Amino acid sequence: MSWQETASPNFQARHDARDESAVVGVLEQLEATRERLERWFAPLPDHVAVVLHPSAGQLTLAQPAAGLLRHLTTPAARRYVAGWFTTREVHVLAPRLLAARASNVPGSREMLELTPSALYAQLVVGRANPGLPPPFRPATAVRYARWAWLSAGAGQWFSGQTAHARPAIGRRLREGGEPSFPPGIRDAQLLGGSVLDLLVREEGETAAAALAIAELRDPRRLLEHAFRGRSIVHSAGAWRAHLARMASA
Repeated sequence: MSWQETASPNFQARHDARDESAVVGVLEQLEATRERLERWFAPLPDHVAVVLHPSAGQLTLAQPAAGLLRHLTTPAARRYVAGWFTTREVHVLAPRLLAARASNVPGSREMLELTPSALYAQLVVGRANPGLPPPFRPATAVRYARWAWLSAGAGQWFSGQTAHARPAIGRRLREGGEPSFPPGIRDAQLLGGSVLDLLVREEGETAAAALAIAELRDPRRLLEHAFRGRSIVHSAGAWRAHLARMASA
């Protein structure tokens, strides 16, 4: 394989020569996401590396956490687990492979196209919140499983993925049992963004940014505080109603 490099002001992409025409669009997307995130999480890291992998096997070999996470994720969301991130790197499938993963339902292709931005947003939030990855180590796996909904949810919401998740959410609600609140590890990659989406609707974007960088102790208490003292039972009911609205829209 012939690796090439393409740069933008804040990102350095490594990619297969076959993806040369698509990488500019990825970098433009990332620069736009960075500009949005800078409003909430400045200062942001400079010169982040973006590795566009030409196969799922190479992605898993480079970032085994991506393969493990995909295995743990509910079937409705597995196609959207297409990368991982480290302290200064984003690893993601090349755009042509993301497009090939998309289903025929509306929003699937858009969600996959935004994968680089969602991973970068998780990187940024993780650097701002010491309780979230990166870095990701085996010893912190249990902790991540407890908080994956917040990490993945921040990535989804701040990248714009959540706006396209309605059909996938509908499939999850049809195929699985009632999801827990906050979502567990199996649902985090799909439903995490809906928690922040509900919070933004009720309390605004500032509340979502504050939740993303809050000190991580107990998820239930954290959510009670985020929703201005509303009991976790009532917030869970509001969230499930929100999921139903999203799925039926």
